Amino acid sequence: MLAEIITIGDELLIGQVIDTNSAYIGKQLNKIGVSVYQITSIQDDKTHILQAFKDAESRVDVIIITGGLGPTKDDITKKTIAEYFNDTLIRDDSVEKNIQDLWHKYVRQTLLQVNLDQALVPSKATVLMNTLGTAPGMWMERNNKVFVSLPGVPFEMEGLIDREVLPRVRDKFDCPYILHRTLLIFGLGESTLAARIEDWEDALPPEIKLAYLPSLGNMRLRLSSKGFDKSKVISEVQKQIDTLIPLIKEEFVGFEEDDASIEAIIGKQLTKIGKTVATAESCTGGKIAERFTANSGASAYFKGSVVSYATESKINILGVSKEAIDTDSVVSAKVAESMAKQVLELFDTDFAIATTGNAGPTKGDSDVEVGTVFIAIATKTGVYSEKFMLGDLRLKVINKGANKAFEMLLKEIFKN
Repeated sequence: MLAEIITIGDELLIGQVIDTNSAYIGKQLNKIGVSVYQITSIQDDKTHILQAFKDAESRVDVIIITGGLGPTKDDITKKTIAEYFNDTLIRDDSVEKNIQDLWHKYVRQTLLQVNLDQALVPSKATVLMNTLGTAPGMWMERNNKVFVSLPGVPFEMEGLIDREVLPRVRDKFDCPYILHRTLLIFGLGESTLAARIEDWEDALPPEIKLAYLPSLGNMRLRLSSKGFDKSKVISEVQKQIDTLIPLIKEEFVGFEEDDASIEAIIGKQLTKIGKTVATAESCTGGKIAERFTANSGASAYFKGSVVSYATESKINILGVSKEAIDTDSVVSAKVAESMAKQVLELFDTDFAIATTGNAGPTKGDSDVEVGTVFIAIATKTGVYSEKFMLGDLRLKVINKGANKAFEMLLKEIFKN
């Protein structure tokens, strides 16, 4: 079972809008056993769209199209689909009523004919009612191939994928079970990790694929397999994981389930043991706190943060000794540890993280080399810090510094 995603819109090609739709569609299709063969982004041009449809139909079973269904003249997807299927547009009464209802409930502007004309759909299409917007989804079939056209607005598209598209695809096609298991690994670079597990990787059976997914300060290893015997797929992948983990047991921190990040894993563990954490951030500028609070339920374990970016805020708010700053530099182990101890006490938590460093591009209040970061972890029983050299790209330093802080905290939590 193969699918292709076609996104339509000049705004995607010039970088004005980021294509998040393809990521969502691909993820949801994968959950029901449909593999995405290709993702194509094209401009609002009839000839280009027709060629993209023809190419996709020649290689996959399901073609999902997003975008180009708006009420303005530049949105030509619907007319082009009708042309591709040698069809004509007809007015769908149920869609028109949906548009009128939406206007009555939510829109204060006059309902124009151009809005009502969004009820025009190809006569051969099965309408997928969009209760969140005026542009309906459309399902069309030819030669056992399925074309699905969806609005480009993300929340409208997601609703239609979940309510209408996935159930229909499951009913029409016999899909295999697809399994991905992703291991989170901290403290090993890609080449070092590959060398360590080389023999294990060489012995993988052909039906199990391995992918290295490096990011700043961490690695993910994804094992993938598929088949129609679900229990066999699961057991075979688990067998390989059981032989892999002993090779990376010091660096392995858990599994990425449902997109769980290291901060989500930390949150889950803190909740489990009934512990809390606070942060004092300088060079990371609130990035650690932002990532904690992106997870629902974070208030159960994350108590707060002080973003003491300026030197005086470290002194006036956190109570870091001016003498320590003058003697050791504001970017130092001593200052990082003092920040961690002070924020631990301020929020009365079980754990605290502190960061101080020079993210660049200039040196600021410290003469240390750009990319130097000190990260401290404090608990009720003590405090320690580590020094890192994270390069000379500002955003890289900030994000990698946050990742290193989470790595240190996770290890500290599992000591308890």
